[in-house]
Amino acid sequence: MRPPNESGAQRHTRIVATLGPATDPPEVLEAILRAGVDVVRLNFSHGDPSGQVARGEAVRAMAERLGKEVGILADLPGPKIRIETFAEGKVNLRAGHRFDLVASTDAPPGDAHQVGVSYLELTGDVAAGDVLLLDDGLVQLRVDAVEGERIVTTVLNDGVLSNRKGLNKQGGGLSLGAITERDRELIVIAAGMGVDFIAVSFCRTAEDMHEARRVARAHGSRAALVAKIERAEAIDNLGEIVDASDVVMVARGDLGVEVGDAELPGLQKKIIREAVARNKVVITATQMLQSMVDSPMPTRAEVLDVANAVIDGTDAVMLSQESAAGHWPVRAVETMARICTTAERQFVADTDFEKAERELERADHAIAMATMFLCEHVGIRAVVAMTESGGTARYLSRFRSAVPIYAFSHHADARRKMALMRDVFPMDYDSRGQSPREAARGAVRALVEAGLLVAGDRVVFTSGEHMQTRGATNTLRLLEVGPDGQATGLGEL
Repeated sequence: MRPPNESGAQRHTRIVATLGPATDPPEVLEAILRAGVDVVRLNFSHGDPSGQVARGEAVRAMAERLGKEVGILADLPGPKIRIETFAEGKVNLRAGHRFDLVASTDAPPGDAHQVGVSYLELTGDVAAGDVLLLDDGLVQLRVDAVEGERIVTTVLNDGVLSNRKGLNKQGGGLSLGAITERDRELIVIAAGMGVDFIAVSFCRTAEDMHEARRVARAHGSRAALVAKIERAEAIDNLGEIVDASDVVMVARGDLGVEVGDAELPGLQKKIIREAVARNKVVITATQMLQSMVDSPMPTRAEVLDVANAVIDGTDAVMLSQESAAGHWPVRAVETMARICTTAERQFVADTDFEKAERELERADHAIAMATMFLCEHVGIRAVVAMTESGGTARYLSRFRSAVPIYAFSHHADARRKMALMRDVFPMDYDSRGQSPREAARGAVRALVEAGLLVAGDRVVFTSGEHMQTRGATNTLRLLEVGPDGQATGLGEL
């Protein structure tokens, strides 16, 4: 039996941390896992895939040693458009000067007048008057004309531009698909690693997610699919993308470049609401504690940013460069955990059962709704869910209650996926051969022994009449912990 964490207060919001050179030393990896990392992110946009495979293996070994459920997320690079390289590594651009983008495999090394681009079809996606944003918008170019393979632009602001910086079109509208041939190769590698999540970068439509899922399943992967919302087109197709995904990521970097930073706060809230309403998990990412790449302390604005994402109802918050390449990876995780725990006290669950679904087709959804109704009205200390795949726990967690959900499963992959769900604490428990009543008594006893329940606590227990059957949750029991630590039944639905 494994308690959900080693600290005092339970943290309901999950932490995703990107691995990199800063976390490669075994003692650092151990420290960030102990500090509260629930899911690690392997960014396949950087380095050789073999290095990411080695990191995944190290995480599995360390998590096993620590007795902690840690998910692994493989983040695909996607069709990131970049400029090519400069003869001298970088150039100084001046506002008002002409600067050409050359969409050709024969483009010469760049200089102050021109540079090649990786996306050769860019000439068909832009027209005079469009604004192109380079290096996350630090350099802006206005398109004046398209002349064959050459896009003639005027520099709108002074700036330094260096090799392989990203390129976006203001307002979106680039036609390239989300799944590249390189992504397909990396999905095969991720499948071989047995990762728990695969993130699709720059998805535009539901079909992008369906395509990634087909490739993953064809190579034996059962990973959950993560849609990274970072294109303007993805906002227009948000509902269908969320429905086609298991997890949604608010990827604020490229999204902010395309739609403008001022639009980000409202869009972040919209994406979180949409994901929760459609019963999907949601991650908020990008520059959450960016100053901690170099500083041991976050800015007040960063603290507020993380806290607001928690109050908005996100399942997880993510560290990128802060953990992968920063000087303070462990402290960044500790800081994130502290902010989340404190912000959760400010979160007010607003479960409006009047607006909840009325025509539920699945018994497990009806049981979940009844469970959370009891949590709000009967003084419940914990929800105990016996689950095969984690689906019941996910649906329970969409109600965003302050009551912890202890999700018991003997499937390691299900427990690792549940490690990304807010309010859910995955627990290793083998109920095979037990009746639902026996499983209820065993689970409650385990929680009492772990110090998570005491005599007098009321518990809602959910399970299937036929144990070890996916999607078969159809029973709810209201239990109370007796003086001897045993569960006593108060009612059954």
